[in-house]
Amino acid sequence: MSTMTISPIRTVRPVRPLHVITDAPVRRPVARVETRSALRLTRRGRAVFLVAFLALLVTLMVAFGGLATATHDSGTPDPVRIVEIGPGDTLYGLAGSIAAPGHVRDMVSHIEQLNSLSGPELQVGQRLALPLDSGATN
Repeated sequence: MSTMTISPIRTVRPVRPLHVITDAPVRRPVARVETRSALRLTRRGRAVFLVAFLALLVTLMVAFGGLATATHDSGTPDPVRIVEIGPGDTLYGLAGSIAAPGHVRDMVSHIEQLNSLSGPELQVGQRLALPLDSGATN
């Protein structure tokens, strides 16, 4: 197993000797060790940094948010035929008559979306739009 330690950067700076006019022996310069500590943020500094980051984030969202909007073009509407519901008609039966084999549930969902229905309940006399090109053979 190995270990790793991280210590602060240390620089060695020689001390300048004082020019003294005496007969005393000359002292050699003593090296002083200066320690530079890593940058530390106070609580207020962290709060300022967080607020600045959030302000930058909001600015970018406002600037580029327009690129994520939908277009004003409605697209091509699905070709439909209008059917009036008679007694005994069900949504599943109508979807089964126009859907491709094995895709009746998908057609029920499509008809519900097309007519903004909240469920499969139908009323006698109600008018429904049914898609024309479903891939089924009539």
